[in-house]
Amino acid sequence: MARENVRPTRLELLRTRRRIVVAKKGLNLLKLKRTALIVEFFLISKEAMRLRGDLQAKIARGYESIRMAEMMEGPTRLENISMLLPDVRAVKVTTKNVMGVRTPRVDPGGYAPVAPAELLDLPASIQESIRHFQGIYSVVLDIAEKENALRRLLKEIEKTKRRASAIENVLVPRLQETVRYIKFRFDEMERDSFSMLKAVKRKMEREEAGAAV
Repeated sequence: MARENVRPTRLELLRTRRRIVVAKKGLNLLKLKRTALIVEFFLISKEAMRLRGDLQAKIARGYESIRMAEMMEGPTRLENISMLLPDVRAVKVTTKNVMGVRTPRVDPGGYAPVAPAELLDLPASIQESIRHFQGIYSVVLDIAEKENALRRLLKEIEKTKRRASAIENVLVPRLQETVRYIKFRFDEMERDSFSMLKAVKRKMEREEAGAAV
């Protein structure tokens, strides 16, 4: 607030002091929110790291199961059977609230139904491979959900940090400077009033002295 726009009145002083109180309360809430967001960020990050490690293990087991199925059934039959496998349904994405931040919730949707007769006589090695890759599919979507949430949380953490910094380093000091300026003007006006009263008193004393002569 520019000084020329500040009215040095008691009402303006009270209003500015109230704004400081409100700003400091808002600052405390933002700091609490940022702390909670950071805690949530690290919890989700820890879970995402666990899932990525789990994914590596699942992929290794999945490719091993494919190699075993190919050795036992041959590449041609394996390819023919793969054409009978059901399609993956479209992923459904909704939203959820994580510490006030809207993040996506991924529903894998599963696989489209398939006639039992078509896959009834699948070899055990291929059924094992299918189970492995269904697990991989689920973990990949879970990781994608977690990493998207992490990006959004990080963005909100930075946004909250900037807002808190603006209040703490710009708004509150500016309001405090306004309070000091108003108090300075009060002191100035008080000194001016005191000087004026002294001048009036001296004039009255001179007039009284002149009347007495």
